[in-house]
Amino acid sequence: MRHWCMAKRSPPNPPTPNPPNPTPPRPSTTRRGSRGGRAEPSHRARMFTITGASWTDLADDGASAEGSGGGQKALIRIEQVVAVARGAKGDRSAVKLSPAAIAKIRAGRAALESVLNDGEAHYGINTGFGSFARQRISNTDLESLQRNLIRSHAAGVGEPLPTETVRAMMLLLIGSLSRGRSGVRIDVVRGLVDMLNAGVHPVVPSVGSCGASGDLAPLAHVALVLMGEGQAELNGRVQSGAAAMKSAAIKPVTLKAKEGLALINGTHLMAAQGVLLVEDVRNLFNAALVAAAMSIDACRATDAFLDDRVHRLRGQPGQFIVAEQLRDLLDGSGIIPSHRLNDPRVQDPYSLRCSPQVLGAALDVFWNFESCIECELMAVTDNPLVFAREDAGDAGGEGGEGGVDIVSAGNFHGMPLAVQLDALAIAIAHIAGISERRVYHMLSGFDGQTGLPPFLSPSPGLHSGLMIAQYTAAACCNELIGLAMPASVANLSTSAGMEDYNSWGPRAASKARRGVELARNVVAIELLAASEALEHHRPLKSSRPVEQAHALIRTCVPRLKADRPPSPDIAAIVGMIEAGLFAV
Repeated sequence: MRHWCMAKRSPPNPPTPNPPNPTPPRPSTTRRGSRGGRAEPSHRARMFTITGASWTDLADDGASAEGSGGGQKALIRIEQVVAVARGAKGDRSAVKLSPAAIAKIRAGRAALESVLNDGEAHYGINTGFGSFARQRISNTDLESLQRNLIRSHAAGVGEPLPTETVRAMMLLLIGSLSRGRSGVRIDVVRGLVDMLNAGVHPVVPSVGSCGASGDLAPLAHVALVLMGEGQAELNGRVQSGAAAMKSAAIKPVTLKAKEGLALINGTHLMAAQGVLLVEDVRNLFNAALVAAAMSIDACRATDAFLDDRVHRLRGQPGQFIVAEQLRDLLDGSGIIPSHRLNDPRVQDPYSLRCSPQVLGAALDVFWNFESCIECELMAVTDNPLVFAREDAGDAGGEGGEGGVDIVSAGNFHGMPLAVQLDALAIAIAHIAGISERRVYHMLSGFDGQTGLPPFLSPSPGLHSGLMIAQYTAAACCNELIGLAMPASVANLSTSAGMEDYNSWGPRAASKARRGVELARNVVAIELLAASEALEHHRPLKSSRPVEQAHALIRTCVPRLKADRPPSPDIAAIVGMIEAGLFAV
């Protein structure tokens, strides 16, 4: 089964110049559903090793990460995170730390401990937090400082995050801490690994992060359970964090200097939501391509607008790929040539004719989004960061021998993710919007050349057919219009003005996630309508891929012979989209 939308990154011999090599370096290996093929993730139980590799490990002429067996193998990949987050209980990938990661964690902790008695103020280590940064804390109060930080920052509200999001967030937190720049003890990281492998899932309210000084509130709810507090879900039952840890035979951790701050200063919620969105949008886009191809034949449209020469002249990579894939999907159709002669229509509506341009633009956005998420999987987003003096060059310092630099910066800021998440929400709105317009065209009955009855009714007047299914698609698109408003462009200041420009990436992510849910329904309605419309062109057949998709739909959705509630049919097709079954 081929994965249609992501077979190539750019058109062959593109007329536009190649962009400069990005920094940090991007891996050149094939990724699932993109840039040359599909590496299907398995949700069967297996071991996923955290190597502790970061971008700086891979930047030195492709140097291999310690203990990884090669730099590319050290990468944390989207499909690995999905396997850990979404695998069914008993089939989830387990996680362990490599010897290299353990060594990095210990070295980072030793470096941090070497400055605890140097008499200097180090943010978050022996000072207060946020606008309290100028308040020095005595060494005797450092444990209380970290414990109080977690308790006070666990201020989230709203419905709990889905378990898959919490698991992905915990994995990315483990990955960041394992790179040795956060200065935590190995006990902290092992505690998180044990929680993840045992299925101790902290209950994390969904609202509370501003997406700038890390995802503070959500990550604080995770850290509470690590301390033996808060609430957690274990084996389907919500219980106290202490009870869950005891049942899983995991010893709660008493946090030492800086460890509380390291646990909550990071973009791990935003990045976790982004990882899962990559998987979901990929499946949505593939279904949208199949739906567009099926609708072209359902409406007895021409395929002239897919001419390769047209799209080479434009030079837009996404547009080129979508046109190519639509041609492949329609190759061998018996419907297209059946009306090539004596068809009075000169051209088709935009929703059909401009599918490559509109869906191609969405695909370009998706590629950028996927690349951003892949970068974040290898990042360290804590603050402050710990550098042994010989590593100062990695931090932009002057280098030198001996000593430790504690660098306070802003890698926790979520704007790189927030902007891409906002763009993704816009792209999702267009995927759904053009799909709804094709549904409207199919059901309207105003174009007699389509050969379709109004609303695809089996008996117009007596039966209403799919009339109200289009209303539902329109209602979904109306909500999508609101969700497409960027979250990152307006700002509110926090922490008495010290944190005066936030990213709002978590809100951007939640909007995109809701957008995917709505867009799945719209594309499902198009597949429902187009599959019904094909029945009106029998005995003619569409192409093999389109007929395969039609047969797949018919396994759950019978032909419409009389009015029935469309909701179960829509839901059945949504399930197919969500499962990625339209990778025809």
